[in-house]
Amino acid sequence: MSFQKSSDTLRAKLHLSNMPVSKVAVLGVSVLAVLLLAVGASRVFASGESESFSLAGDELQNSDHSDLSEVGQDAPSDQTVEPEATVVVHVSGEVVTPGVYRVVEGSRVDDAIELAGGFTENAAQDSLNLARVVADGEQIIVSSVEESQSADSAARGSAAGGKVNINTASLEELDELPGVGESTAQKIIDDREQNGPFLSCEDLKRVSGIGDKKYEELAELISVG
Repeated sequence: MSFQKSSDTLRAKLHLSNMPVSKVAVLGVSVLAVLLLAVGASRVFASGESESFSLAGDELQNSDHSDLSEVGQDAPSDQTVEPEATVVVHVSGEVVTPGVYRVVEGSRVDDAIELAGGFTENAAQDSLNLARVVADGEQIIVSSVEESQSADSAARGSAAGGKVNINTASLEELDELPGVGESTAQKIIDDREQNGPFLSCEDLKRVSGIGDKKYEELAELISVG
């Protein structure tokens, strides 16, 4: 088909039969230019949007890595905390709540008594060395005022019948007792200083190293007042 016929056909379809061919051509070129501009603009917009998303994604990724790096640097390292060593003591006598207590190793007698609720009103607080470090498995006996006064009175008296007063005897006097020896004699002195005076001769068995058999050998030779 010739260009002239094609133009006539297009003019007829668009109801432009009365418009000169030159104007139709100009109109066609204008329409084509508008279409080309529209296509170009859409491509530019799409390219710019894609680049913007790409930049935003890179920034987000870099930011995430930076945050993770900072978190990793600031996070404290795990440190194992060693538990404190403890010892067990038995607190009895004139305290609010007598019983067995677990205290930190190196604690003093005063700490153990505080765990037991403190002294009662009738406690002879001066009968103990409160600053002494406690030992595992020991018994801390808090005497009453009456018990302390009775022991002091007995200690001031002389030993009855030539017997050795285990509350007042010196290391040398205790050492002379059969089967005692210097080491056990020192334990007897340490015990009465730490736990108060012996209220009966049988209390001597609370000293480490003096059992029932050894006590029987000493029973007729000792006294508490």
